[in-house]
Amino acid sequence: MKGKRFLILSDGKPGHVSQSIAFAKHLGSEYEVNAVRFKKPVIKAFSYLFGRLGIYSPYLFETEKVEGVYSAVVSAGSGTYYANKTLAKQLGCKSVAIMLPRGYRLDFDLIVAQQHDNLPAGDNIISIPINVTYVEPQRVVVPRAGEKYIALIVGGDSQHGQLDVSLLQEQVKKIFSLFPKHKVWMTTSPRTPKAIEVMLQSFNYERAVYFSQEPINPIPDYLQHSDYVFLTADSSSMISEAVSFGKSCVEVLPLSESIRHQDKFAKLITLLSEMNCLHLFDGSCGTGKEKISLVDLFKQQINETF
Repeated sequence: MKGKRFLILSDGKPGHVSQSIAFAKHLGSEYEVNAVRFKKPVIKAFSYLFGRLGIYSPYLFETEKVEGVYSAVVSAGSGTYYANKTLAKQLGCKSVAIMLPRGYRLDFDLIVAQQHDNLPAGDNIISIPINVTYVEPQRVVVPRAGEKYIALIVGGDSQHGQLDVSLLQEQVKKIFSLFPKHKVWMTTSPRTPKAIEVMLQSFNYERAVYFSQEPINPIPDYLQHSDYVFLTADSSSMISEAVSFGKSCVEVLPLSESIRHQDKFAKLITLLSEMNCLHLFDGSCGTGKEKISLVDLFKQQINETF
């Protein structure tokens, strides 16, 4: 897709715009990001009706002035889908929705969504097992010759559950005991509770990044160089990165003794486990290290779209 240029619409949510940017990068396309929002919150409700009726008006939302030629408008998030179709029609280009645009007509030129969302059938729908993610190492850490490494990636409280200090402490102790000859890298995230950070400071690491003190992202480098990566089960984005980049075996640390199997996040973990992309940590380590190549999935399915 080199030579293509995408207009990415942002609703201000990093997890949404990052997926659109990742999509563009996987295709080797240039892109620009424009913020978009409905002029009033109530207008969003009307946009579902207008969209179903095929009425697309630029007066319902605000965005920066759009100039130039684009191959597609790309966006993720319910606050962007109406503007996506409207601008695509104005610009005479394709419309691409990242994630299933529930409530709107599904006649985008392309929809990229996760298969555990129970996707309807459609020639314009690409089903992928994980979030759209693009991993770029930054040389935050550089392994030393002759050393072996494992990584601990700690998220935080989310809609999927809350971190338990005692449980995580026992999990970390077990991890250290399983890899006495490995160096350990660790990082927390913007969501990590203070109590978790305090507990983690009781362990010795080769490199530790506490995001509250050092707001950097070493995860891509950890994924590139570690034999095993252990990450807490609270973020589909973190898990998607781990199973799509590097050569590490991936171990997911449960937030509690059981995972609710009816939850979509639990379905994601189960699916990836069945694909041998990860193992749910139970005190022992598995061999889940298969990687999902999003660029291959995209190239196989969207050549005809553009």
